[in-house]
Amino acid sequence: MVDIRRHLHQHPELSFQEVQTAHYIKSYYEKLGIEVRGNVGGNGVVAKVYGAKPGKTIALRADFDALPIQEENDVPYKSLVPGVMHACGHDGHTATLLVLAKALHEMKEELSGTYVFIHQHAEEYAPGGAKAMIEDGCLDGVDLIYGTHLWATVPTGTVHYRVGPFMAAADRFEVTFQGKGGHGAQPHTTKDTIVAASQFVVNLQQIVSRRIKPIDPAVVSVGSFVAENAFNVIADKVKLIGTARTFSEESRNLIEEELEKVIKGTCFANDCTYEYTYFRGYPAVVNHPAETETVITSASEVPDVEKVEEMEPDMAGEDFSYYLQHVKGSFFFTGAQPEGVTQAYPHHHPRFEMNEKAMLIAAKTLGTVALNSQN
Repeated sequence: MVDIRRHLHQHPELSFQEVQTAHYIKSYYEKLGIEVRGNVGGNGVVAKVYGAKPGKTIALRADFDALPIQEENDVPYKSLVPGVMHACGHDGHTATLLVLAKALHEMKEELSGTYVFIHQHAEEYAPGGAKAMIEDGCLDGVDLIYGTHLWATVPTGTVHYRVGPFMAAADRFEVTFQGKGGHGAQPHTTKDTIVAASQFVVNLQQIVSRRIKPIDPAVVSVGSFVAENAFNVIADKVKLIGTARTFSEESRNLIEEELEKVIKGTCFANDCTYEYTYFRGYPAVVNHPAETETVITSASEVPDVEKVEEMEPDMAGEDFSYYLQHVKGSFFFTGAQPEGVTQAYPHHHPRFEMNEKAMLIAAKTLGTVALNSQN
């Protein structure tokens, strides 16, 4: 697992560009004599191991795309691709699932049912790879599906689960304010979009605090604020890009509507015009109760798992949600905090690192979950 993970870490590929990674995964299965199909919904790969006895069809999923981040770690297996890095653990997910598949293949004569290994491309960037892979048949005949995310900020040896809403719907919005530019010394001759956009950033915070039910989690954040001008020039145009995170469709719809109301009001007050686009991203990850109970029971059986805890909902997004809309299953976190570290660098950080021992824990847990699901 370590060798595979480090090879992939050195050769990361961005979402929808993972040609060599997909080839590596497919070749691994072909060398083992395992049934495998490539180009599933794009760059996806799906392999199957058939047990000697009849039973359910259980799917397990791992993603394999990287991020547009320049790695700052000084390790022997540092990324060799400038500006691209496995900064979220997808290299570890892939190594985990490949070796688990190999182990189950070696014991197939003892197994009941069928095991489907879904290697998904493009988790990091909407529309993602899950939806396209489902449309291309990766869930055909599947009874249950499970997945895990190696989580570097959770202590190694811990498994975090949650029944019901687990990870948020992740949407993106873009707003362009159009005004009238001019000299910084003569603001009265302009329609200042910097001021308008700044008011918008402050005003939109009232959507969550005053429009959303207090017991319904929601987040609205602006991540990009761009006005490309000199220090003494008032910009005629400002573009903002942000994200909205929700669990309920009611709040999701409300935020989309309220955002435009705030934009309109801000523009009216500042005599500006606007362009507004709201992009629907991944829906919320909602775990099924019985299948999550299987995760809890199975994780407790794994010797390397020291703690099995229910966690609070996480506002990060995941397109594993699409699988759970089609078949029952559960998604959980496997702690992967590096040894000797009290506070790990977060996911998507240029110095992200994880404990490679967590891959074995994840494989044992996923494998146990899959076998116990046959009962």
